[in-house]
Amino acid sequence: MWAKTSFKQRRTFLRILLKYIIKHQTLICEISSRDTGKTMVDASLGEIMTTCEKINWLLSEGEQWLKPEYRSSGRSMLHKRAKVEFHPLGVIGAIVSWNYPFHNIFNPMLTAVFSGNGIVIKISEHASWSGCFYFRIIQSALAAIGAPEDLVEVITGFAETGEALVSSVDKVIFVGSPGAGKMIMRNAAETLIPVTLELGGKDVFIVCDDVDVDHVAQIAVRAVLQSSGQNCAGAERFYVHREIYSSFVSKVTKIIKSVRAGPPLAGKYDMGALCMHEHSEKLEGLINDALDKGAEIVARGSFGHIGEDAVDQYFPPTVIVNVNHSMRLMQEEAFGPIMPIMKFSSDEEVVKLANDSKYGLGCAVFSGSQDRARDIASQIHCGVAAVNDFAATYMCQSLPFGGVKHSGFGRFGGVEGLRACCLVKAVVEDRWWPFVKTKIPKPIQYPVAENAFEFQESLVEALYGLNIWERLQALVNVLKMLTEQNPAAESIKKKNN
Repeated sequence: MWAKTSFKQRRTFLRILLKYIIKHQTLICEISSRDTGKTMVDASLGEIMTTCEKINWLLSEGEQWLKPEYRSSGRSMLHKRAKVEFHPLGVIGAIVSWNYPFHNIFNPMLTAVFSGNGIVIKISEHASWSGCFYFRIIQSALAAIGAPEDLVEVITGFAETGEALVSSVDKVIFVGSPGAGKMIMRNAAETLIPVTLELGGKDVFIVCDDVDVDHVAQIAVRAVLQSSGQNCAGAERFYVHREIYSSFVSKVTKIIKSVRAGPPLAGKYDMGALCMHEHSEKLEGLINDALDKGAEIVARGSFGHIGEDAVDQYFPPTVIVNVNHSMRLMQEEAFGPIMPIMKFSSDEEVVKLANDSKYGLGCAVFSGSQDRARDIASQIHCGVAAVNDFAATYMCQSLPFGGVKHSGFGRFGGVEGLRACCLVKAVVEDRWWPFVKTKIPKPIQYPVAENAFEFQESLVEALYGLNIWERLQALVNVLKMLTEQNPAAESIKKKNN
């Protein structure tokens, strides 16, 4: 039923959602904060703004990218019209992580529904309470336009629920760890359904020697705090040119020491809590490994008033220096507020360091020369890059989002993500029907003539030859053979008579 709806109806659904989101920003952010520990500001940036931008892009451009797209038909098919059609796949299955409980539901849902699909979303067991609340917003919007109430479903559960979902849908979108992503692929192979995997990263933050240190230091701290257990867009490896290394470390140290972590709804804190109790143990393990191998902690933020039973859910933002690639901290995804800073001496060296990772999601490169920053970014093997900014690519919802290597494959967001929820169908039809139709040339009609291959040779040269004079000569040969009789065909015709 939904696949047959107009784009006008689908836009009405999006406008209802957008109106609700704008009007109830505080409620949406409070729900996200209570379930994942992020601050209200982080919730606004990562949940509200990204989702509103997504809706706005779909309202503005979604239809034009799902309409039939006409392509060139080539020299041999000039009498044909070639196009690509985009049809709904059916039911999309999305398995999403806990770090953005609102946006991680709305992001795949908006794409799937606008492209004419239904969707079933398995939310994380670590953020089920908020997910079930956000689902009610979607249900109300569907009811308001008279859409099928089960067009969108949100389900809870553990690994077996995800496995059941993968075996039941027409495409899977997965956001999570590389290990879980591999299991998703194995299960999807049973039914040979397409899979999009976004598996996290170890994003690099590169600072060249010609930057405004004060300006970039502020962005760097924002980048690392966005990794505070609530945000997958954070930077996790910081490479700073040795000429400004000391100055940069001094600036970020001063900022980090002023950062206070605490219950996000209990006061004006810069950073909230970790979503999972056991995560702080992992972060301590990464830091201890680095310290054992020669690293040094130069700054840590402070805690606000928290109860003793909640201490494990808070991790102080930490600046650590003298790091190298032998340390787990520089190789494993931390997903926490740790800023490991490493020196580099040349652009060639930092590109090599940046690419020395099994992950390849994103990078941010800062330089006083935009050409220099762009050149470095172009050499880093990753899916998204920001030049003299951080995480700006995701706010441009016309762009695809995704990575390479252990960061996954496939894209959501942008034209690529929208069309990835479609059956992409190539269609060819007669351009001047019924006046011009395909007719098999006489030399290659069955039974083929003795000069059939000679005809094909001349036809190929007439169509694709590089020399205009030789093409004209070949065309004359083609026309000559078309006017000749097919001896084999004539012989059979006489026998039949």
